[in-house]
Formats: sequence, C-alpha cells, structure tokens
Amino acid sequence: MKTRLSFSENRFLQVVLVGYFLVWIATSINPLDWQVWAIENILVVVLVAILAATYRRFAFSNLSYLLIALYLSLHAVGTNTGYAQTPIGFWLKDMLGLDRNPYDRVIHFTFGLLLAYPFYELVIRTGNLRGWPAHWSPVSIILAASVGFEVMESLIAEIISPGTGPAWLGAQGDEWDMQFDLTAALLGSLAIMPFTYWEERVATKLGTPHE
Repeated sequence: MKTRLSFSENRFLQVVLVGYFLVWIATSINPLDWQVWAIENILVVVLVAILAATYRRFAFSNLSYLLIALYLSLHAVGTNTGYAQTPIGFWLKDMLGLDRNPYDRVIHFTFGLLLAYPFYELVIRTGNLRGWPAHWSPVSIILAASVGFEVMESLIAEIISPGTGPAWLGAQGDEWDMQFDLTAALLGSLAIMPFTYWEERVATKLGTPHE
C-alpha cells in the first residue's frame, strides 16, 4: 500500500501551495470589480478548505494538486480583471485575429484539461473503477459541473444585475456563449483521457494499481 506523506513532509505540495498563494494575493490587489472578485472566489475558498480538511483521509497525488493549483491560478487571473478584460486574453485576440477576448474559453478548456485527472484519481480510488468507466466518469463529471456552474452563474447574474446577465457574465455579445463554454470544457477533459488510459495500462503491466 502506498504511504502518503503528511503535509509537513510533502515539500513539493508546500511549494505548490505557496506558489498559488502568491498568485492569489497578487490577483486580489485592486481588482476591476470587487463584487465579481468576491463572488468568483467563494467556491475557491470552499474547494481549498475541503482539500485541506480531507488531506489526512484522502490525499491526492502531487500531480493532481499541481493541476488543481494551475487551474486556480488561471482562474485567479480572470477574477482580477474579469474574464472579458484580461490582458493576456487581448494579446491572444490580437495574435490569433479573433473578434473577442478568448480568456473565458481558455478557462473552460483548462477546467476540463487540468481537473479531469484529479477527478479520475478520485473515482478510481474511491469507486474502484477500472476500464472505460474510469475514463468516462471524469468527463461526465466535468460536463455536469460545467452545466451546474453555468446555471448558477446565470442565476447570480440575474439577481445582482437584472436584465444585463449576458454582459455581466462576459458573454461579449455571443448568444452561444454557454454552449461554447461547455464544449471547451468537454474537449479539455477528453484531451487528458489518452494519458489516463496510458497510465492505467502502465500500472496494470507493473502490477501497481492506484490505491
């Protein structure tokens, strides 16, 4: 059975946590809209609290923690200026010749790309899934979570800014914004599945299944 390091012994995780904390602090300074920043960070605080509270009973791999920290860092950048106004998004817009700031698409794509593996690790270790169910379950979770977030954001937008929901959400005039966001998350999660399939094959050959 694999022995998970305690947090005090896990130097890698400590470095990852400090790195993310520095990004979070930097992006919390003078945000464009304090209300948006606060709302966008509610779920982040809840997620970090859950990960900290459950570390002793269920510790993810260092790879999963790194992927989660990378996603939360990208998210933190968007909360500072709003996804539709991020400088890196405008740089991508100019470089690729796009008609909109694509940073929100990047965030949704990386939601699937970076978080599908932690979900994969979760389902194979808690649900003892193997084979195709183990690979498709994270994709389904990512898509379901994306739909849930879109619905929740729409409700919050209507409460906070009645009648201006699409603008408040940064749809940038795209009536298909939600559908494209969901597609981006789906494609991101599908992109990581070849890696999980390869990892399962290697673990099976070596006789070292996930625990």
